[in-house]
Amino acid sequence: MARKLSVRDLTGLEDRRVFCRVDFNVPLADGRVTDDARIRASLSTIRLLAAAKAKIVLASHLGRPKGKKKPEASLAPVARHLAASIGEPVAFAEDCVGAPAQLAVARLRPGGVALLENLRFHPEEEANDPAFAAELATLADLYVNDAFGSAHRAHASTAGVPALLKPAAAGLLMEDELTQLGRLLDRPERPFLTVLGGAKVSDKIELIDNLLPHVDGFLIGGAMAYTFLKAEGVPVGRSLVEADRIALARSIRAKVEGAGKALHLPVDHVVAIGGDDARVRTTRDVAIGDDEAGMDIGPETAARFARAIGRARTILWNGPVGRFEVDAFASGSRRVAEALAASGATTVVGGGDTGAAVHAFGLTDRMTHVSTGGGASLEFLSGLPLPGLLALDDAP
Repeated sequence: MARKLSVRDLTGLEDRRVFCRVDFNVPLADGRVTDDARIRASLSTIRLLAAAKAKIVLASHLGRPKGKKKPEASLAPVARHLAASIGEPVAFAEDCVGAPAQLAVARLRPGGVALLENLRFHPEEEANDPAFAAELATLADLYVNDAFGSAHRAHASTAGVPALLKPAAAGLLMEDELTQLGRLLDRPERPFLTVLGGAKVSDKIELIDNLLPHVDGFLIGGAMAYTFLKAEGVPVGRSLVEADRIALARSIRAKVEGAGKALHLPVDHVVAIGGDDARVRTTRDVAIGDDEAGMDIGPETAARFARAIGRARTILWNGPVGRFEVDAFASGSRRVAEALAASGATTVVGGGDTGAAVHAFGLTDRMTHVSTGGGASLEFLSGLPLPGLLALDDAP
């Protein structure tokens, strides 16, 4: 992919209005931000624009309000948190279009910051409605996208607006994500190991295909492992299985092994008995009882995965290997995270649930890179086009 124009490349920004798409989709509780990682990730871009005396118009979504204004999805608490983070006032517009937005932007001074209300309060945002994109575009003179976590969405603020505002550049967070993830596909230090979890084989097929020429092996955990085990005739009881993907799982394994690469599956499990999370046992081997459901990799599997991780020099982890949100089923993901942290290798963690797991275990700072975009990182590494990235100008 051609290098994209960077916010670093922009000149003459003083007194110019910059529409900066950020990803402030952060958790809130009692009107407060409870995890500001995504806010902190864009501070460098905001500070760069402020130092250049630009007028900064920040736009983001929060949650899934489905085109309706919902008080619990307002970005007002985020504006207050951002102001405390940068030590400067942040104007908050009570709508992202119309008079509230126009007035907030008109009052901006050079170096000032305004945050628009939740873009998804308008159904036109997710529909990439041309008229809505045009209305957003009236708020600024040029465009910066620093929302990697939304780059896989062809929405008005990620695809429609950059088609109208030029130049359209990548922010520093976007630039860093592309650099870190791109390194996995460009001469990674070997051995290169990929740990895959999550629920669905179908979600990971493009990723496996795209990574196959680059990696030396795969460790498969999470619910998707049960579809692979079922394909091998292993009893998996009531575990989550994609019945219509069993043949696909069988063909994936054959393809991986045919390429001379390793694919490791669990050899034991932590299971819930009778659908009750409170009734838990660890299996002695790979078989799962008829009235049991696999919820986590077992201790022997975790030990094997940790040894393999310890031998690797580059590691990608996408998808928890168990239901880490439940203490009884968190051990496997915790052991994987600890092995990555102790490996001394280049460690790249996909965003979404995997990033949440690493954060929950207090190990974020010990990883080389934790992506801010779960779906975006998955699609990028799968070789799929990202509309929010394609919409940006190529570097000269």
